[in-house]
Amino acid sequence: MHLPTEIFGDVVVVHAPDQLGGMEVDQFVNFLRQIHPKCVVLDLDAVEIIDSAGLTAILDGQDLLREASGDLRIATSNHWNRKILEITRLSQGLEVFDSVIEAVKSYRQAPAGTNS
Repeated sequence: MHLPTEIFGDVVVVHAPDQLGGMEVDQFVNFLRQIHPKCVVLDLDAVEIIDSAGLTAILDGQDLLREASGDLRIATSNHWNRKILEITRLSQGLEVFDSVIEAVKSYRQAPAGTNS
């Protein structure tokens, strides 16, 4: 799986596909393993469907990055995606930002692997 990415210094922004679940899940985690970033922002704005497997993949991605002294942060202005993260309480364990720019800037304020 190739996902669109952008690089801002040492931060990699990954733009998630319109569906994050099912077959996309393993491909997403493998994609993170292949690119070896430490500071990742996952942009969920274009995601229309997130199922439980997709939520698990986000947590697996966070674990993978933290094992490498990195971190995963979420960017989304999509009301429904934010609501899903709140209802499932993932927003308590992940840093969620309204925009990619805010998420990227947050890495400059706190070292990777720490929550601000």
